Amino acid sequence: MTKNRKSPWQELLNEGRRKQELKKPRGHGVATPVDPSKGETRTEIERDYDRILFSTPVRRLADKTQVFPLDANDSVRTRLTHSHEVSNLARSIGTALVFEKEIASGIKNANRNLPALLAATGLVHDLGNPPFGHQGEVAIQSWFIENEISVLSQLTDVQQKEDFKRFEGNAQGYRLVTRLQLLNDDFGLDLTYATLAAMMKYPTTSNKIDKKSAVTKKHGFFASEQHIAEQVLGHVGLSLGRRHAAAYLMEACDDIAYVVLDAEDAVKKGLASFSDLINYLKHHGQKDEVVERVCKQSSEKHDEYRSSKHKLSPAELNDISMQRFRVYAIGELVRASVQAFIKNESTFTKGVEKKTLLEMSSGETLRKVLKEFSFKHAYTHRSVLKVELEGYNVIRGLMDILWAAIVDREDSANPCSDRLHPFSRYVYGQISENYRRVFENPIEEVASMPIRYRECQLLTDMLSGMTDSFAINFYAGLTSAQGSYNPVLIRDQHIT
Repeated sequence: MTKNRKSPWQELLNEGRRKQELKKPRGHGVATPVDPSKGETRTEIERDYDRILFSTPVRRLADKTQVFPLDANDSVRTRLTHSHEVSNLARSIGTALVFEKEIASGIKNANRNLPALLAATGLVHDLGNPPFGHQGEVAIQSWFIENEISVLSQLTDVQQKEDFKRFEGNAQGYRLVTRLQLLNDDFGLDLTYATLAAMMKYPTTSNKIDKKSAVTKKHGFFASEQHIAEQVLGHVGLSLGRRHAAAYLMEACDDIAYVVLDAEDAVKKGLASFSDLINYLKHHGQKDEVVERVCKQSSEKHDEYRSSKHKLSPAELNDISMQRFRVYAIGELVRASVQAFIKNESTFTKGVEKKTLLEMSSGETLRKVLKEFSFKHAYTHRSVLKVELEGYNVIRGLMDILWAAIVDREDSANPCSDRLHPFSRYVYGQISENYRRVFENPIEEVASMPIRYRECQLLTDMLSGMTDSFAINFYAGLTSAQGSYNPVLIRDQHIT
């Protein structure tokens, strides 16, 4: 392929940053070229990956649930290990696309930037998730829905209400890197346009969700960051409702990682065996070629290990057989994703495809059946449901206490005014200084929004930043110290 300035990848790999717009005329904010003589050998997108990797929220993922909350088995995956695995798969796909398939050929640094972009989006994709996995999101959503009259009635804008009733970890992640993870200004990590667009899995608002489309079935940003999202999408040649091509690829890697590796974790925990998995795939795979190939290869290795001279125990046999299964299954799904992307590149680069990449690939049956297996043997297992319920109750209890502390102040119109009750003052002081600073001293674009909206965001910012263990310990500490303090009564006293 010859160099083509009209290639959509020219804009999709935009290395400019928002902060640069303050110093340069409006345009695409083209980044300063890599200059090894000045000690910088990384491209701007490669620098994005490093900024994300060394940020505090990434480290918190080590104590956030993937599937099994608060699991004592170190080999079972957390959000951190999951994110690293997704990032690794995404980088591998990016490498295959630029070197083997010559995607974005002729675009400067594309052979470095596309793999780096995919690695960065894989690492950042779960950064905004609250503790206790999906149940954390459900707990936050349900609290706002049940307390809509007392908490959200002051909001007249539908989108602002829906931001909380449909609280979304993806939108919180976008807020985190653009606003909350401060360096020394209001730009967060100040990631490139390419990375900010590619991490926007759902480029739409909370009041325009379409469950029939993979691109808009959830929302990717809050009303407070909508102007940032629109600006970012414009700089990569897209608009609201149109997804960055790399987001389709990252989504596929996320799906691959969780369907294959969640099944592996279920076997590691003894909730099912390797033979259970193979039999399930054979029975429900509808004689799919990819499913049959993975089962055949994995079963042959299983038989080989079982008859080996090392006389493996059942647990060891399960473990090593699942390792081989993981290799074969991931290999098939990655190849299927690459082939489907190449075949449909034009619709993906335009951001208009409503299906997921795997849905359009030969690996869809394998993905679907693996997900069904994990749902049956892992996601709904009583040990998982018990801890999820504990996490659900902890989050709901924390929201009652934190909300009362946020609104229990002398001057309801002044977020900086003193809290009325001693316990409210204590709890408010426990909220991260960074989150309180954003709440009390909003930037111009947010200052015009209702103070009730900002109060709700302070609540969700604090909750989402917690790890599983911190949430449990924090709640236990607060409940033991509250005495006769009733957060529900305090909350109701401040309904206006």
